[in-house]
Amino acid sequence: MRLLSALGVSLCLSASSVFGADYSDSKEAQKLIDEMVQEHQYDRETLERVFDSATRKQSILDAIARPAERTKTWHEYRQIFITPSRTKAGIAFWQQHAEALARAEKEFGVPPEMIVAIIGVETFYGKHRGKFRVVDALSTLGFDYPPRQTFFRKQLKEFLLLSREQGFDPLDLTGSYAGAMGFPQFIPSSFRAYAVDFDGDGQIDIWNNPVDAIGSVANYFRRHGWQQGAPVVTRAHVKGDQYGEGVSDSLKPGQTLDELQALGWEPLQVPAADASVRGIKLQGEHGSEFWVGMHNLYVITRYNHSTLYAMAAFQLSEELLDGMPKAL
Repeated sequence: MRLLSALGVSLCLSASSVFGADYSDSKEAQKLIDEMVQEHQYDRETLERVFDSATRKQSILDAIARPAERTKTWHEYRQIFITPSRTKAGIAFWQQHAEALARAEKEFGVPPEMIVAIIGVETFYGKHRGKFRVVDALSTLGFDYPPRQTFFRKQLKEFLLLSREQGFDPLDLTGSYAGAMGFPQFIPSSFRAYAVDFDGDGQIDIWNNPVDAIGSVANYFRRHGWQQGAPVVTRAHVKGDQYGEGVSDSLKPGQTLDELQALGWEPLQVPAADASVRGIKLQGEHGSEFWVGMHNLYVITRYNHSTLYAMAAFQLSEELLDGMPKAL
């Protein structure tokens, strides 16, 4: 019986370490509390309450440490986001929030279809906003995930600051396993830098207020240099045996149109003569596709540092624009 009892205690302790433990006795959490008190005059008792409740989530560590899925081709990636259901839901979202989207375009210079596409790719128009408590996600990754501990500790600090600034209880807010929040999936530093109170009610709420989310996405794009009315990307034909030299691995355009044309590239939509461009090769459904990316495509990659992401968001925006009923 004593052996069974000891085994039971051991199993309970093991389960606690696997399924969660608070950070009340964590030296790392105490160090962060000290830093927040000294650097930002944060109330110590408030922070101690937060970390007494913050819970280590093994599922978060499993998700971020899981071996990466095989690299998806453009064709495979596109199929995830360019679907009739996502387009239909996006058109409904656009129609529901047409006034806010039109105002965002006027104030920030970002077209409605691009704003709606970003929210569509990120959370299916708010349907999938994440169910982890942000404090659990950022504490788990900031204290128990050494490969990116510095980054997530910074985001945890930013989260605590935004909670104080906005009058939120940090124990109430939810997001993704990596701490991305709300309709647009802003990380805390992006929230503090770019989120706006777009409906003027005195509160920035990207979790439950799609109007604030719309304004915040538009502001993010403007602050990253979106050029109103400028092209984003265009399909290209290639010829000869040097076109491969025009494919760029950099997200930022650094080539000229003359340079690409000299290598056998012919864009279907000709960029401005002085525009910086980027040659892109993707694996499509029917073979290789060639594209010429411009500055606005680079701006989309500031939201997510991925060519596939930027291409999916842009093509979804085109589907939305094509599907919107035209005014008589």
